[in-house]
Amino acid sequence: MKYFEFEAKTADAAIQDACRQLELTRDQMDIEVLEPGTAGIFGLVGGRKAKIKVGIEEAAPADEYEDAREDAREDRREDGSEDDLEFAADALETILGLIPMEGVSVHAEHRDGTIALNIDGDKSGLLIGRKGKTLDSLQFILNKIVNKKVEGKVHVVVDSENYRQRRYDSLVQMGMRMGDKAKQIRKPVATNLLNAHDRRIIHMTLRDDDQLDTKSRGEGLLKKVIIIPKK
Repeated sequence: MKYFEFEAKTADAAIQDACRQLELTRDQMDIEVLEPGTAGIFGLVGGRKAKIKVGIEEAAPADEYEDAREDAREDRREDGSEDDLEFAADALETILGLIPMEGVSVHAEHRDGTIALNIDGDKSGLLIGRKGKTLDSLQFILNKIVNKKVEGKVHVVVDSENYRQRRYDSLVQMGMRMGDKAKQIRKPVATNLLNAHDRRIIHMTLRDDDQLDTKSRGEGLLKKVIIIPKK
């Protein structure tokens, strides 16, 4: 169980603040009223703020469990043969030819147990899309195509103009910046909606910071990461 304290004019207001900042309902929190708060004389002099203590179940974010299982599955995958590498590159080139995209080329290599396909020449960012969504779609399709053809299980990573490394660096910097903000203001802060891969980068970036906790909140594939300073 992790504990946090909140103050407001009334206990109800403090509970509402806790629900908003932790993105939890009352039923998901163990609430203890430490100080009920007083209005003071005529509501002007001698008033005291209400203080509550909130306990929430301590558990690793579901994303980390899901991604750990995915990592384990990927560790068991093979990087494929040279024929698989050539097949994956040809499949991507065929797809790019249907768009069509002029002046682009595909570089394929085995890297860290994966088939890595990098698209060179996409200066417009068309193949990357907003926050990499087009690139992720291409990668999903390529994995379906390649794994239907080969006997083993291989993992195909599709990149364009080194976008994935740039995105990773950007998320790490954002996580560190928001972690510093949470420690400075002593209140939880939340990222925008992120997919599971991007959320995991935030979790991993702040995992070893003994002054912070992180949790994922939301429904569906896109969720926020809540960065919570420890009391």
